[in-house]
Amino acid sequence: MLEYMPYIWAAVLVIAIIVESQTMDMICIWFMPSALISMILGMLNVRVWVQCLVFVVLTVVMLILCKTVFKSFFKRKNAEPTNADALIGKEAIITEDVDNIHGIGSAKINGLVWTARAEDVNEKLSVGDIVIVKEIRGVKLICTKKND
Repeated sequence: MLEYMPYIWAAVLVIAIIVESQTMDMICIWFMPSALISMILGMLNVRVWVQCLVFVVLTVVMLILCKTVFKSFFKRKNAEPTNADALIGKEAIITEDVDNIHGIGSAKINGLVWTARAEDVNEKLSVGDIVIVKEIRGVKLICTKKND
């Protein structure tokens, strides 16, 4: 068994490289240095349990170090909302009376017409009302009447 360990570690390394290259999500990157060092230990005829221990410990250390070190590096500061999230807090105009009870209503924002609902279930919004988008649920704008 000892003589086959370098090949086993090489296979682990290759599999980790293949999986990582296909996903690009840093899923298997933690295994690569561990497998490489364990493969070298296997070539030096170090006991199998030591190779496995080194592999596990090094993988855990790499995972913890990389997650803590890169967490701040990959953290986006002042991220701008995109797509539909960018509409929250913006003004829209009611193009069809909004009545939550009857499930009708629409509003126009940025040149697009959206299904609209009032934030307060009992509130009715009329055509021409200016509203503020409070949230987006699915494909519906949840709005409240703008206070002038």
